[in-house]
Amino acid sequence: MARDTRSAAVELLTVRQVLDELGGISRRTFYRWRELRLAPACIRLPNGELRVRRDVLDDWLEERAEGAAS
Repeated sequence: MARDTRSAAVELLTVRQVLDELGGISRRTFYRWRELRLAPACIRLPNGELRVRRDVLDDWLEERAEGAAS
């Protein structure tokens, strides 16, 4: 009966939420980044919609911080 508590704690963001978090970049820019493999990793749901895990977005942003260690 023990349920994996990690799955309950994962926050999945919609593309709109990600765009807002990134300062309102355009949807077109986000999908272009996906084509170029520059965007954060996404999860494609069975209905075709995309989601980005909160921890993945946070890590992605941290990697792009100016002055970040290489």
